Amino acid sequence: MSRINTNIQSMIGQRVLGMNQNGLGASLERLSTGLKINRGKDDPAGLIASENLRSEIKSLNAAVANADRADQVVNIAEGGLQEVSGLLSELQGLLTTTASSAGLSAEEKKANQLQVDSILQTVDRIASSTSFQGIKLLNGTFDFKTSAVATGVSNYRINAAKFNGASMKVDVLVTASAQQAGMFTDFGGTSIDLTSGSAFVMEVAGTLGSRQLSFSSGTALTDVAAAINTFTDVTGIEAVVSGNGIRMTSTEYGSDQFVSVKVVAGDATGSGIAVFADNDDIADSTYTAFSAATNGIRDTGADLGATINGVSATSEGRTARINTDFLDVEITLDNDTATALGAVSSGGAFQITGGGADFQLAGKVDIAGRVSLGIGDVATRKLGTADYGYLSELSSGKDKNLVDGDLEAAQKVVAEAIKQTSSLRGRLGAFQKNTIGATVRSLGVAAENSAAAESVIRDADFATETATLTRSQILVQASTNILSMANSQPQTVLQLLG
Repeated sequence: MSRINTNIQSMIGQRVLGMNQNGLGASLERLSTGLKINRGKDDPAGLIASENLRSEIKSLNAAVANADRADQVVNIAEGGLQEVSGLLSELQGLLTTTASSAGLSAEEKKANQLQVDSILQTVDRIASSTSFQGIKLLNGTFDFKTSAVATGVSNYRINAAKFNGASMKVDVLVTASAQQAGMFTDFGGTSIDLTSGSAFVMEVAGTLGSRQLSFSSGTALTDVAAAINTFTDVTGIEAVVSGNGIRMTSTEYGSDQFVSVKVVAGDATGSGIAVFADNDDIADSTYTAFSAATNGIRDTGADLGATINGVSATSEGRTARINTDFLDVEITLDNDTATALGAVSSGGAFQITGGGADFQLAGKVDIAGRVSLGIGDVATRKLGTADYGYLSELSSGKDKNLVDGDLEAAQKVVAEAIKQTSSLRGRLGAFQKNTIGATVRSLGVAAENSAAAESVIRDADFATETATLTRSQILVQASTNILSMANSQPQTVLQLLG
């Protein structure tokens, strides 16, 4: 080479040296930060994927934290309910003790009533004081709000509901009538008239138990019905005179209810005595006749058939329930509505207008990732039902007090309150064990997998980067030496000058 103005070899050496220095700088940066993507130009597509994964990981970790917080909230609520359950059990014991009136003085009954009043006050105090960060948990704050409740709805409970918008309409369609068990005994007259035997003996049995009753010839049917009704609390059967016979029905509706009649003694055929099993609605006068009842005749009731918001409901007696991801509701209809096919009301059974405890248990904020839980008011004025009454009616001066009130009715109220409290505790426990537990586990796995995917895209492989660093160092040293040689090569031109 004999040109000195342009040193092509030097230019090549500078270019290669710059490239090697850039590679060395990139390796040093990756090794110092631990990341192979530090800026967009390192890997544009990888940066986009990595940032999306980082966002998902943050959301997943926040959802896990939400689940842990939900568990803490439910723990506090369940602790208050545990105390309420204990108080209700104590109340049940006081009722049973006071019912033994022959062994108690008036002063002891009054003392027991004082304990009842104290228990009721404590239940109300627990309901109003159980809180999390000042948010009341058992006073109805997290119960669902409703409006436009149809007259045919006797009772209802909303366990969970998720909806967008101002409200959710709950429609109930009765597809099959709820039925009582029923039996009709035709005596052919207004009194028993036996052609043989000294007495007419029959055994009546219901869900609660059975009794054998004996009547002489000439006994009026009104007296027969009265005798059967004397044992209603024992048998679960009510009787009314209807024409020349007696209609016996179960006190409750449902497939677990039955009425059984067996003729033990007396002429069941020759005297005109006949027994009919009522297989239709109890208001229907069509019966299936049996020629004799010496072996016993039995009729069972039927559960309500219904759909709620288009979902086929499970039912027991007059109560229907559905449990879906968006709606968990239990509705009890009154007698007339439960036995009439069709919609409960053209405007729906009721409207859910808000309320409930909402927990965000998924990374994506939408209705699918939200879990809603209803925690009802456990105050004494709310524990119980419209059919049986409420716990507050056991206080002094009320109809079901221990001194001079109806203790049988009081025990039914307490039993229903215990059932409601236990059911609520069970739902909260299931929410903790299944919903929260499964959510934490699944979110944890999702976060781990997302972090692993993000690491593959963004984190530096130190083994590879160390090898690249060594290579870059060697190339930089080599290109530096070559550049030095290229810069000195034009000096050989001086030899031409002599």
